[in-house]
Amino acid sequence: MARLKVAVLFGGRSGEHEVSLVSGASVAGALSERHDVIPVLIDRQGRWRLQSSLAPEGGEPVFLVPAPEERGALRRLSDSSVAARPDAYFPVLHGTFGEDGTVQGLLDLAAVPYAGSGVAASAAAMDKELMKSLFTAAGVPQTPYRVLRHRSDEGGAAVAVIEELGLPLFVKPANLGSSVGVSKVKQAAELGPALDLAFAYDRKVVVEAAVKDNRELEISILGNDEPAASVPGEIIPDREFYDYDSKYSAESRTQLLIPAPLDAAVAAEVGRLGIAAFRAVDACGYARVDFLLERATGRILVNEINTIPGFTSISMFPKLWAASGVSYAELLSRLVSLALERHAERTRLRTDYRP
Repeated sequence: MARLKVAVLFGGRSGEHEVSLVSGASVAGALSERHDVIPVLIDRQGRWRLQSSLAPEGGEPVFLVPAPEERGALRRLSDSSVAARPDAYFPVLHGTFGEDGTVQGLLDLAAVPYAGSGVAASAAAMDKELMKSLFTAAGVPQTPYRVLRHRSDEGGAAVAVIEELGLPLFVKPANLGSSVGVSKVKQAAELGPALDLAFAYDRKVVVEAAVKDNRELEISILGNDEPAASVPGEIIPDREFYDYDSKYSAESRTQLLIPAPLDAAVAAEVGRLGIAAFRAVDACGYARVDFLLERATGRILVNEINTIPGFTSISMFPKLWAASGVSYAELLSRLVSLALERHAERTRLRTDYRP
């Protein structure tokens, strides 16, 4: 079987640009065992740059024409000639303008296969307000929360949030990941600065009631219409909560326990809820679902779903599948196969109307 040419999209116009660079390098390295990799850096300004080998900067400016007859060709910005013609795309873009459905929409217009969820699922999973609404509709348990819009409108609403949800609280931008812009608020005086930080990244902010004594669990989901769950893992942060530095700093002492030390019944329930969350947003391909396990009650609460989870060497998504018997290279190969499968399904759908 001929090796497929897979374009890895990495970088992006997002606060998670640096994380994507590391994830992209890891994905490209593993994909190259079975596929021909075409690295495409999306720089901080949103420009696409075709590279001969994956690097944090540089490359020839290219663009993707959103027309099916182009068959996914990347054309040079200088003279519109074809620079590469990938068979499939693999977005490894975290956060806005990549994980939120924007790039997925472009790839759909171009009618090319791509790994991961489509426009609606990507947008819903990225926007924590939409995600939580879908979880509620599907009966997926989660911690109480409220949404604030626009920093100038939060005055009385912020006071009401504390009265309703109590302290401590978590304050998060609605559309971002990797714990960027996230604060834990223990006292009322800390809420204002936390909101300022979150609103610097988004026009909507989610405020969540903290689960005071909990364990942090994660599970990886793989599949399209019949998704499967990996073994669950547990995160023991090296600080107050699992923030950006705890996740990515070289000095981090965060522990990852794989598999998580859980009773079989609890582990099974985490898997069931992970698949329920995956289906609630209509995800496909893959995702990672994060949980809070309340020690006092044993309640399992879904925190969020990530449709393009981290793919760094220390990321939970590939580690959980490795512990479930799927190697990194095999995992990525399956994701490409799932992309081709979903694309074939899309191409069979009618786009005309004949009464």
